Amino acid sequence: MSGLLLPAECAGCGAPRTVLCEECGAALHEPGAREVRPDAPPEGLPAVWAATVYADQPRAVLLAHKERGALSLARPLGEALAGAVYAAVRGGGGGGAPETRPREAGLTLTPPALPPFLLVPVPSSRRAVAARGHDATRRLALAAATDLRRDGLTVRAAAVLRQRRVVSDQSGLGARDRPANLSGALTAVRGADRLLSTAPVVLVDDLMTTGASLADAARAVEEAGGRVLAAAVVGGPAPLRHPTADRGGLGVRGGRNTPDGRRGRALGAAAPPR
Repeated sequence: MSGLLLPAECAGCGAPRTVLCEECGAALHEPGAREVRPDAPPEGLPAVWAATVYADQPRAVLLAHKERGALSLARPLGEALAGAVYAAVRGGGGGGAPETRPREAGLTLTPPALPPFLLVPVPSSRRAVAARGHDATRRLALAAATDLRRDGLTVRAAAVLRQRRVVSDQSGLGARDRPANLSGALTAVRGADRLLSTAPVVLVDDLMTTGASLADAARAVEEAGGRVLAAAVVGGPAPLRHPTADRGGLGVRGGRNTPDGRRGRALGAAAPPR
């Protein structure tokens, strides 16, 4: 009824009388969740899976939710993020190959035998949250956790990170300046160590460009005693160009970086060449 009284436009393409048309909704899941890497991965960046490429309709939808407060987009964006998380914990998408959840493919779902895990959103500054009127990444993490529980997974969104110093707006910085801007900027909230000791972590964010935010979030989680499995985003750069080893579910170790800048490796996978 509200759509008839207040005609909306699709956030992705501008089609009338819908906040998100079928085509743009499908674009959030295309071509399937894949492992992605920035051109120059910062030290400490975990393996990252993206639901789609940050361009065109997905970019427009993400910006509408984040910057213009189109809160009704949180559910479809959360579902897209959930697909990337699912691929990360299942270890799918190696070498850039897409991974699709059984439910998204219209198949009968058998809940995967995976232990519980936490979704930890990368925090925005208090100033940014106040300016936007909502915490976009936390909202997506909650929506993704809700969707993943429909898949039979035991998962909880846990906003356990905060910024401990003022940082510049990343959008106004170049790729070389972004890591320095965020280095050491994040820390765990008081008491986070108790929660982080209960389950491993998948970091989540709406998008990844340079990877600086995710790398610093991984550091902060590990300093608080947590274990980062991987990271997942809705929008990422072009798919991974170099093949990676097959990964088992929930199998990424914390620890020293591999030669390509990725933190850790899959449990049971061959060690990277020295």
